[in-house]
Amino acid sequence: QVQLVESGGGLVQPGGSLRLSCAASGMIFSMYSMGWYRQAPGKEREFVAAITIGGSTNYVDSVKGRFTISRDTTKNTVYLQMNSLKPEDTAVYYCKGRRVSTQSDLWGQGTQVTVSS
Repeated sequence: QVQLVESGGGLVQPGGSLRLSCAASGMIFSMYSMGWYRQAPGKEREFVAAITIGGSTNYVDSVKGRFTISRDTTKNTVYLQMNSLKPEDTAVYYCKGRRVSTQSDLWGQGTQVTVSS
């Protein structure tokens, strides 16, 4: 079964850190570019960060310098290290994989991140 499973969300105080993980199974991980998206209550899902097969990264401006996306091909896992978290980072975070050859997308179920004192 092809799937992406996120983990690592939780409640953290402003200024704190979290690391999200997205484990891929049933797929050839090296054939997928990977990304993280988030959706806050009452808002549309937005792009956060992405990493290509070759390891190139890009970020939405609001997280540059605070978040880092990485991938471990030996573990079929993509990570999102989030530092200096702000209340406005509160959202459900989703992992997305895009098969480069077909441009087909696969989504995880999401993990909640809440930044609050």
